Amino acid sequence: MSDKVLPSPLPKEEGERAAVVEQAFCIAGLGNPGTRYAATPHNLGFRVMDELAKRHALHISKSEGASLTGSGRIKDKKVILVKPQTFMNNSGMGISSVLKSHNLTYRNLIVVYDELALPWTGLRIKLNGSAAGHNGVKSMIAALKTEVFTRVRVGIHPGHEIEAVDYVLAPFERGMRDEVEEMVSYTADAVETILAEGAHKAMTKFNRRARGMNEEEE
Repeated sequence: MSDKVLPSPLPKEEGERAAVVEQAFCIAGLGNPGTRYAATPHNLGFRVMDELAKRHALHISKSEGASLTGSGRIKDKKVILVKPQTFMNNSGMGISSVLKSHNLTYRNLIVVYDELALPWTGLRIKLNGSAAGHNGVKSMIAALKTEVFTRVRVGIHPGHEIEAVDYVLAPFERGMRDEVEEMVSYTADAVETILAEGAHKAMTKFNRRARGMNEEEE
């Protein structure tokens, strides 16, 4: 009989755990860097990232490529919160860089952004589709080479005629600020539900034409 000692196999449960690699969700909020834009409609995506970070004791402070990121867990899911620092029209460059560095794809991505095509305080979760004129999303589609990624669109159209560029880059009016806080909190709730229950259930719970007017996904 040989005296050679063979290595002991891992216990079954440890072996099974070792074989499963947990992939993270990349949750990206679109916006523009700098205090000048912090309180504007175009930075609602950033504000939702800040709300999620606050709720779950995460810090979006790591410089990663052309983005600031913060990693941790939300609803027992591994997440990377991302705030691209490339300015809105080049958002895809910063976010795609983070995806690549973590070996993630568009399937792991949730993007949160303001949407002029939706009425004020509306919310719509979608799994694919065109940019609908949103330059940040247009940049995302170009960088990812697909229109298939989960979006959480936050309605900002005030219901009257506006000059779009001036409106999205100007601070919210004082009378709108309470509703802005509700929108940010509501959107963060929607993202948490996507993580915990999936996008389709989140659509049913959170898609709405406007505050207080829920609707199911069409």
